[in-house]
Amino acid sequence: MSAGERVDEVAVPRFIALIPLVLAMLSMIGPFSIDTPFPAFPHIRDEFGVTTSELQLIVTAYMLAFAAMSIFHGPLSDSLGRRPVILWSVGAYAAASIACTFAPTFELLLVGRIVQGLSAGGATIVSRTVIRDMFEGEQAQRLMSRVALIFGLAPAIAPIVGGGLLQVGPWRLVFAFQVLLGVVLIIATLVVLPETHPVEARVPLRVGEVVRGLVEVGRQPAFHRLAWAGALGFGAQFLYIGGAAIFVVDLLGLGELDFWMLFVPMIGSMMVGSLISGRTAGLITQRKLVSIGYTITLLGALVGVGISASPLATDLPWAIIGPSLLGLGNGMAYPSIQLMTLDLLPTRRGAVMSCASFLALVFNAVAAVALTPYVATSTLGLALAALVISALGSLCGHGTARPPETSDSGVAERPVHRAADELAELVGTPVVAVVEQRTDRGFARGHEELDQDGELSAQFGRVPPPDHRRADPGGRLGLDEGACSAEALGERRIGFAGQQQVP
Repeated sequence: MSAGERVDEVAVPRFIALIPLVLAMLSMIGPFSIDTPFPAFPHIRDEFGVTTSELQLIVTAYMLAFAAMSIFHGPLSDSLGRRPVILWSVGAYAAASIACTFAPTFELLLVGRIVQGLSAGGATIVSRTVIRDMFEGEQAQRLMSRVALIFGLAPAIAPIVGGGLLQVGPWRLVFAFQVLLGVVLIIATLVVLPETHPVEARVPLRVGEVVRGLVEVGRQPAFHRLAWAGALGFGAQFLYIGGAAIFVVDLLGLGELDFWMLFVPMIGSMMVGSLISGRTAGLITQRKLVSIGYTITLLGALVGVGISASPLATDLPWAIIGPSLLGLGNGMAYPSIQLMTLDLLPTRRGAVMSCASFLALVFNAVAAVALTPYVATSTLGLALAALVISALGSLCGHGTARPPETSDSGVAERPVHRAADELAELVGTPVVAVVEQRTDRGFARGHEELDQDGELSAQFGRVPPPDHRRADPGGRLGLDEGACSAEALGERRIGFAGQQQVP
């Protein structure tokens, strides 16, 4: 089934053009929740009489709650569907923003921030899963890159929005803006986004089932390589983000209004990388793009060390070249990393994305607290730490670029018809398949596994959803959502429309 056919089944065509914008806006809830209140900190401190360190709890409370709940949003969407989780999450976010807007005490403001953090992940995490549900291959990569491109604007725009709101009203207007953002996203989700996870594909909503799904994700060796590649690759860049105050003001000797000198080149480079990722979809395989991206991040870290060890260590623009190359490489690799991660377990994409997000959040939070203050004593210390983390991320990233047992053409050497042969043994029905050996750029290695329910799932790399072949009670061979391009003898086709059955 082609990506176009899948979109037609789940979305009204006139709204397809708005889907990337809505998904990007859902992803932007996180940066807008963290960065928009920054300009209001002095006003909040003056009104409630709190210290500067206590003000940091506004960010810490949000991030800890976000990380704690991020592990559950994905599994919930696997059980309840994508739209309900997004809608309830954004609704709770809007309600929490109302509480922040009218908070009479600093303590109640923190409670509102905690609820914001608990709910925001439903939009940020599940929106990425929707992309993979709706699109496959080149289209999925283009859309993920487009969303990443728009998402990259958020950290740069959010403080500007917050500062502009303070020019026309009190600090509470910042949180009122977040209420408006939540309401707009609820309406946009209702009007534009379809439900991309059908009822028949959902898993039961039981604690044991949720835990089983998370354990299943954790047992995938490929998940750990991909998740750590994403976490470490961005972690090297996050050292400069988390230590921006030290790097810009203390080490470079710039002013408090000069943070843009770091963020504009670094975020701009990341957006360029995302643009390259989208433009090269179908021209360069995802694995090769990941390999190229992480080569650039490693090169950027090495350049950063070289410049930091030279007399140009604190001179502009030289001091920003290393972080900018980190952003460029991450922008190229990250969309493909996310898609490859989501393809590991197509029936539990929500759980996969939750686990990957949780790992990245925890790693970056720990690095910001336990590592950045100690390595950011000099530009060289910061650059060396970024080099070590980038090297580890590059090792994981390049590890994902070597799939076993594939031919030079990219077509799996283990042919699709072996799934039919194994299936025939299971159901006692002879199935002779004629396999069309496709060399599409989206066609990757296929592997078959027999799950606990006796279903034979053939997963085809970046051409999901897989076709699930099962023997039904009537002794007929059912095919759901086939994508394998194999044909049975005669006029019976295996895996094209996903509705045919072979006796």
